[in-house]
Amino acid sequence: MPDVSEPDLPGVYMLEVVELAARWKVDAGELLAGLPLSVAELRDPSCRVPICTCAELVERAHRLTREPALALYMGMQMRLSSHGFLGFAAMTAATVGEAVELAVRFSSTRTTAIGLALYVEGETASIVIEERAPLGSLREFAVLSLAVGLWHIGEVLTGRAPEGIAECSFAAPDYAEAVPLGGMIRFAQPANRLVFAASLLDTPLGTADPVALELARAQCERELAAVVDAGLAGRVRAALSGQGTGFPRMIDVARGLHVSTRTLKRKLAEQRTTFSAILDDVRRQRAMLLLQDRELAIAEVAARLGYTEVPNFTRAFRKWTGTTPAAYRARGLAERPVSRR
Repeated sequence: MPDVSEPDLPGVYMLEVVELAARWKVDAGELLAGLPLSVAELRDPSCRVPICTCAELVERAHRLTREPALALYMGMQMRLSSHGFLGFAAMTAATVGEAVELAVRFSSTRTTAIGLALYVEGETASIVIEERAPLGSLREFAVLSLAVGLWHIGEVLTGRAPEGIAECSFAAPDYAEAVPLGGMIRFAQPANRLVFAASLLDTPLGTADPVALELARAQCERELAAVVDAGLAGRVRAALSGQGTGFPRMIDVARGLHVSTRTLKRKLAEQRTTFSAILDDVRRQRAMLLLQDRELAIAEVAARLGYTEVPNFTRAFRKWTGTTPAAYRARGLAERPVSRR
């Protein structure tokens, strides 16, 4: 079982950084010099690279290529095959929604540092990119490349460019003004997420294969079993993310996960989180989606999130995002997704 205090990434992701740098004539030997890595090792499916080493490799790639926007290029070359059996499972799913649900459920089989969560409220959906372990200087590169990569994979699977926006919690990098992002990425937002029309989830995939899917899903289940504790926070989040009014109690979530509340608290503490922290984040994500429906009164949004008093919801939302629900809506932070074209 991986040590969640020392998160890592599959070596194949760093191999893609090496291959990307080669487009700028950067030799792999120069890029990897002095690091405890080789191209042969990165090609090994079992290779894992600590986050600190990944950060150093990416920093070198930026310096040697002199290309500050490497994350965007990384995302545009992302391949499903890089994600192992999880990628194969997503490719053989029946719909975009099923592929996303697989990615959410099995993301911890690839890394415990980054997770995905799906939220659907009315006509709008979001895929949240969660930093489940400190990424440090790798954060901007990891989030941007994954956000762009998910859009790119969606285009490959469906045969058309998905419509929506990406939001990043960090400030816009210096190169953002020079790169034609077409309004597709917004910075300094409350969360790292992709926002799109929920109807996209029903899009059928031409690569669907029910038999192959079951084989891939079974392998993903085996891999998940090996990191069961590492994925616990994600399963708690999934139990809390259903639509409707209010949320299940911790005792009910623990029962559904076949553990005692005491064990659940202890295992979450080992991952440096709590049930209350996860619940708060789920409320925050649902609130931002619900506020996009301008026909919903703020009082109704509060009620759906389990708040009996609007002032309590307002205080919580200000704590989560730094602004009030009304200001969030009025400033246009919750505009509907825009077309990529």
